Amino acid sequence: MSSTDDPFTPPRPEQARAHRVHASLFRIAERHAATQEQRLRQTHPSAIGPHEAVRLVSFLLSGAALLDDGEPEVDHADITAALSLVPQARGEMDELEAGLLQMARGRGMTWQEIAFGLGLGTPQAARQRYERLVGRVAPDAEDQPDAEGRRVAEG
Repeated sequence: MSSTDDPFTPPRPEQARAHRVHASLFRIAERHAATQEQRLRQTHPSAIGPHEAVRLVSFLLSGAALLDDGEPEVDHADITAALSLVPQARGEMDELEAGLLQMARGRGMTWQEIAFGLGLGTPQAARQRYERLVGRVAPDAEDQPDAEGRRVAEG
């Protein structure tokens, strides 16, 4: 009997989260991205963002996306450009995650609920993740809220 079939063994949080990925994408797409206008509202109308550029080059290189007729092949300069954007894309993702965690707390979600969503095993792990994110994205950590929403300078 595998540990996932054993009713007395708790599921691994990261495994449970991985099983929710498809349902999560479907739910958000159905509720908030059902039309082209809804899907486009979070992108810039005339320029791609860093994560989009990295993803596009990756897709073209891997064959997950095909070149249009007349479109140049991905070359070393394109790859270098995409690699140059990875730190900015990662930073933007960190900012998004930190903001989402702050808003989740502001909407009354507990650290246990947040840990479940992130696939973490404990509320403490979720709080620590938030604190690490804020430390990375905040130019002045004293001006950022702590894990309980208080400004660090307030103590």
